[in-house]
Amino acid sequence: MDDQPSLARRGPRHSTNLVGRSSEWLESCAFNDAPAPLHIWGVQEMNQGLFGMLDQAADLAEAGEAFHAYMMAMFGIDDEQRDVPSAGRQRFRSSFLRLIQGWSFDSNGPAGAVLKGWVESRFGVCPSFHKEIIDAVPGPAWEVYTEEKMSSQFHNNAIWVQLDLLFEFCQWAIRRFAFPGQSHLTLYRGINDVERHLIVERTDRREAVIRLNNLVSFSSDREVADCFGDRILTARVPLCKILFFPGLLPSHLLRGEREYLAVGGEFRVSVDYV
Repeated sequence: MDDQPSLARRGPRHSTNLVGRSSEWLESCAFNDAPAPLHIWGVQEMNQGLFGMLDQAADLAEAGEAFHAYMMAMFGIDDEQRDVPSAGRQRFRSSFLRLIQGWSFDSNGPAGAVLKGWVESRFGVCPSFHKEIIDAVPGPAWEVYTEEKMSSQFHNNAIWVQLDLLFEFCQWAIRRFAFPGQSHLTLYRGINDVERHLIVERTDRREAVIRLNNLVSFSSDREVADCFGDRILTARVPLCKILFFPGLLPSHLLRGEREYLAVGGEFRVSVDYV
């Protein structure tokens, strides 16, 4: 979980998105405190066969296997990518699995740019950091991000459509099996310098509203978060913003660090020293 400083002001956002909610509201602390369900337009309607099959699953493991099989068939992804092994120079068709793996290695690499670009496109929330602070649009940092998010390395197989399906499956799995009836999870993030993040409001010596990037990693294990900085942010993260969590799929992705990927914005956090 990398330390990603935010802008010294609120970043850019789009006036439109694919979830039917105000982008300004989506990235606000008010939304994170009292979230509403999020759905990407048309995904479930265009994939009724998938969600009908998922409704027959007895548990999360069975549902994960069904989703994995559907994605392999729909997008012609090599089954070897289940655990995304190191394949040297072997070239796979682009897949959401490779993106998640790429994020786990370096969230500021090309895979991270594609994932941040998907959040920008679907939720209307722009990144505030990619390799460096994005302080102007257009500007040098924004241009680097834009070039990487559109890299042909990842855009040869409808990759954003794959991510749409992943998000909708994740939300379905959260409601059905993983966290039924819950609205938030308490998660942790290690950082090295609070002052490098935009502090929207400091409510107490150890409590604040902090703006994080448009896609952000948290861990469900505080001791794991300790490894990524000398301060720990503790946040209540809305489940409706989760894109991926360990155990969602029959793979080892993100399990080691118990890592959750969530759409970012302003979070009310407590700040503790390690």
